[in-house]
Amino acid sequence: MKQKCGTDRRKGVLYLRRILAVLFISISMSLTACGSSEPDSRIQVPSSSLDYRGMNYQDVLTELAEAGFTNVGTEVVDDLIFGWLTEDGEVSDISVDGDTSFSSGAKYEPDVEIIVTYHTFPAEEDEGEPPVEESVAELDEEKPTEAETGQEQETGGGQDTTLSETEQALVEELLNLPDYSGKAYVEVNGNIPYFADSELTTESFESYSSLDSLGRCGYAYACVGQDIMPTEDRGEIGAIKPSGWHTVKYNGIVDGNYLYNRCHLIGFQLSGENANEKNLITGTRYMNVEGMLPFENMIADYVKETNNHVLYRVTPLFTGDNLIADGVLMEAESVEDKGESILFNVFCYNVQPGVAINYLDGSSQLDGTMTAAEDTPSPDISSSASSDEQAVEHSDEQTVASTESAPTVADTAPTNNGSYAVNANNGKIHINGGCSATGNGSNAMKNPVYFDTYEEAEAYSIQIAPGQDKRKCGNCW
Repeated sequence: MKQKCGTDRRKGVLYLRRILAVLFISISMSLTACGSSEPDSRIQVPSSSLDYRGMNYQDVLTELAEAGFTNVGTEVVDDLIFGWLTEDGEVSDISVDGDTSFSSGAKYEPDVEIIVTYHTFPAEEDEGEPPVEESVAELDEEKPTEAETGQEQETGGGQDTTLSETEQALVEELLNLPDYSGKAYVEVNGNIPYFADSELTTESFESYSSLDSLGRCGYAYACVGQDIMPTEDRGEIGAIKPSGWHTVKYNGIVDGNYLYNRCHLIGFQLSGENANEKNLITGTRYMNVEGMLPFENMIADYVKETNNHVLYRVTPLFTGDNLIADGVLMEAESVEDKGESILFNVFCYNVQPGVAINYLDGSSQLDGTMTAAEDTPSPDISSSASSDEQAVEHSDEQTVASTESAPTVADTAPTNNGSYAVNANNGKIHINGGCSATGNGSNAMKNPVYFDTYEEAEAYSIQIAPGQDKRKCGNCW
């Protein structure tokens, strides 16, 4: 049996009953031969069960009371450790007359039983101590020293508290992750995600944190199912400039030449999100393709094959006021079989072999540890404040194509890496970085031919495989 992170749950149902009395005036009316119908006394629920999930429970109670519901109770799940992945008071579920899946506008009697379930911290032995709160986008200003560990820290509410031993262990594990040593990711918490059992649901959803004051993304959270996967082609994302963004090329050093990708936290293939600024961070090509992509593909393949669900959360971790994340924490658990098929908790390093990155502002330079295959000029850099719309911008799942015209059939295929890759054996077209076929692993193409635009790639594909009926890779599109 897999051990899950969390504490014993204390569940208490507290019923909120509306104090205001509602006066009904009965008026006697004569009945006609056809009879008379009584007015519908039911009232509408303002939001759907999906909309309520993730809201603060007090806001939910207020909304329901204002709508006229008089029998609203709460169920507490005291499973929070330090409250930066899931916030104190965040609603995990809501039921109306036992129904946990209802639509906005559904009608119920005013006194129908409604239970709002929310997360909070376990009761402290010392009742005078408030729970610990942490910033979503920022773990801490600096890694704590031994002398600082366990000392009182200032919370988001301006109060001081002391971490429990369990909280100290988890914070230290995240803040003192091993330095990058050649592997794109490292397991965290024994590869067990920090989900509570109460979070597991078979209802698909997706949720994105608001940007912080520095324009940085917080965590992205979803229950991935086939019903939220994309049904249309990707759109352009080049207009989004994530925090710390630079357009910079290191030809011959970086796969695809461009150092940074606009990395989706929840990959497009899982949620269909395109230019969502709350879901895009500045990530290295290496982290995107070697770190994150294999885990995203694992989830996508499982959901497509089984029609089951995967609870999934990706959290970028920043140090202090840095605009570039140190990396991303990726957690996933298959829901229907409680982690038997998919279960991981990993930290992917936002690094690029051969390049030294200034995480404060995203600037970079060669570190001298790698030699380009050919003479490499000084990097072509445009800061996030500059106009770089004409540059060919690589991301994990979308590229802004250049404006060059498509080649004729007789044109020679380029030898450099480009935005699109064609399998020279079968004519299949891939987005560079869109799937493992364009990576360096065992699934990589043996004879890829690269192009800067889709039109060029398509023309070459038609030339070598005129009978190919599905030219676009199913994983990339």
